[in-house]
Amino acid sequence: QVWQIRVDLHLLNHDGNIIDAASIAAIVALCHFRRPDVSVQGEEVTVYSPEERDPVPLSIHHMPICVSFAFFQQGTYLLVDPSEREERVMDGLLVIAMNKHREICTIQSSGGIMLLQDQVLRCSQITAVKVAEITELIQKALENDQKVRKEGGKFGFAESIPNQKITAFKMESAAVDTNNVEEQAEEIITKADPPSEVFAKPILHAPGTAQIGEGIQNAWGDLEDSEREEAAEEEGESDAAAFDGQRMETEDASTMSEAKDEPIVLSDSEEEEVVILEPQEVPKKTR
Repeated sequence: QVWQIRVDLHLLNHDGNIIDAASIAAIVALCHFRRPDVSVQGEEVTVYSPEERDPVPLSIHHMPICVSFAFFQQGTYLLVDPSEREERVMDGLLVIAMNKHREICTIQSSGGIMLLQDQVLRCSQITAVKVAEITELIQKALENDQKVRKEGGKFGFAESIPNQKITAFKMESAAVDTNNVEEQAEEIITKADPPSEVFAKPILHAPGTAQIGEGIQNAWGDLEDSEREEAAEEEGESDAAAFDGQRMETEDASTMSEAKDEPIVLSDSEEEEVVILEPQEVPKKTR
C-alpha cells in the first residue's frame, strides 16, 4: 500500500510565466503537506489520525524550480520572467528546471528560434542563481510556518483571512439608523427638482421592443472632422473619376463616329486583301 498524492493548481490571475509560478506553488505545497502517520505490523497497516499522532512530511530530496527565458529578434535580446504582454511578442521561450545543487532536471524550448550553445549555457548560469534565491525564500517561509505553528499561532493563508490581507478593500462595520427613513425620504423628494417631462406610456416602435422617451440624438456613426475631410476628399475623387469616365466615353463615341466617316487606310505590311462588304439595299415591295 502506498500514498497517492495529487497536486491541483488553480490559476487566479494570468500575467505571464505560468510555468515558473506553477512549479513554485507545486513544490511549496508538497513541502508543506503532511500525511497521516502509519505503522505496519506484519500484514496489518494502521493509519493514525492527527489527534493520535502528528502527521509527517513527505520525503522530498530536492526542489526543482523552473526559470523561463523569452527571446526577441531571433535571440538578440534575452528576458527573464516575461509578462503576459511580453509573451505575445516574443520569438521563442526556453524553460530550464534546476535544483540548488545545479542539477538540470529538464529543458524545454518552444517557438521558431534556434539557440546557440553559448546562449543555453548563459541561461543555465542565470537559472542557477535564480534557483538558489527562490529555494532560500521557500525554506525560510516553511521554517517560519513551522515555528509559528509550534507556538500555537497561525501563519500564511490561515493568518491572512481574518486580517483581510488578501483583499484590497476593508471597511469597518457601521450602524445604520432607520427610525426616520420616511420623513427623510419625503424631505429629499420635496427639495428635488421635478423632472422636465414624464412619459407615462412606453413608445412601441415594433413588436417586442419598447422605448420610454425619445432619448438623445444618436451619435453612433458620426464622423470626426478629420474623417469628414477624408470622406469629402474621397467623394470629390470619385466625382472627378466619374466625370473623367463620362468625358472618356464621349470622346470614344466621337472618335468612333469620326472613324465611321473616314476611309480605312491599310498598311503595306498587310499581305491579304481586305474587302469591305457593304449591306445591300432591300428593294421595296410594290403592290
